[in-house]
Amino acid sequence: MDGSFVSLVFFVVVGVIALSVFFSFVPVMLWISALASGVKVGILTLVAMRLRRVVPARIVNPLIKGHKAGLDLNTNLLESHYLAGGNVDRVVDALVAAQRADIDLGFERAAAIDLAGRDVLQAVQMSVNPKVIETPVVAAVAMDGIEVRAKAKVTVRANIERLVGGAGEETIIARVGEGIVTTIGSSQRHKDVLENPDRISQTVLNKGLDAGTAFEILSIDIADVDVGKNIGAQLQTDQAEADKRIAQAKAEERRAMAVATEQEMKARVQEMKAKVVEAEAQVPLAMSEALRTGKLGVMDYYNLQNLQADTHMRKSFGHVDEKADAGIDDEQG
Repeated sequence: MDGSFVSLVFFVVVGVIALSVFFSFVPVMLWISALASGVKVGILTLVAMRLRRVVPARIVNPLIKGHKAGLDLNTNLLESHYLAGGNVDRVVDALVAAQRADIDLGFERAAAIDLAGRDVLQAVQMSVNPKVIETPVVAAVAMDGIEVRAKAKVTVRANIERLVGGAGEETIIARVGEGIVTTIGSSQRHKDVLENPDRISQTVLNKGLDAGTAFEILSIDIADVDVGKNIGAQLQTDQAEADKRIAQAKAEERRAMAVATEQEMKARVQEMKAKVVEAEAQVPLAMSEALRTGKLGVMDYYNLQNLQADTHMRKSFGHVDEKADAGIDDEQG
């Protein structure tokens, strides 16, 4: 009795484990949901998905959703997109949204857009509900030298045909900014831009800035226009300051050259004085040599000394007369 009971319990436990393994490997409930929704998916197909390491729910649930929306889909299409690394659920949602919005979008194009890294569902929604892109403040200088700051709002709609390989929002913003700079820079006066800001939007819109992008520009509206700095006056001031510094540098260079010339002249004068002193030092030696050799007599030497003393006395009288004349002129003044 006890042995049969143990055997019964053993078989029950083994059966429960086997059923658990079976239902965990074979998605029976998912197969039942598909049949109840009118989607024909074989149980062996679900098992094969398990073997191919595909989550059956990621395929069957979007398939049920697409079938209810009237889309012509099958497990092979969805499974191949899943194995390629795509988001099957998002692609099916995009197809359903495109069908409701009467947008021509097939599974192959939607899958290509999804694999390209773009949100295909957001692209479909943007095709129905355009998006507004706000550019940063763009600063440009008019011909009169006044800086003008402008900010624009660009209304774009996704272009399904150019989503694969088309440029993104950054390109739109860059091109609009370039158009704003060109329009402001070609204006004669900054007041013309302030009086007619729609001129910027019209000029930029006519340039076809959406070429090669994943969007279609619907409108460009100038959100804000402000007057900035007087760049022309600032440039002139900077140029004048630069010219002033150049002139000061040249004057300093000329002064340095003059000082150097003066120092050189002083050095030459000192050199000449040194030569004179050296020559004067040679005079007594020459006279003594002349006296010693008999070329100069004693009386000649005395006459020379008297001549020098007389000359010195006359110079002294001359200095006294000059000082006296200067004193008389001071008294008369």
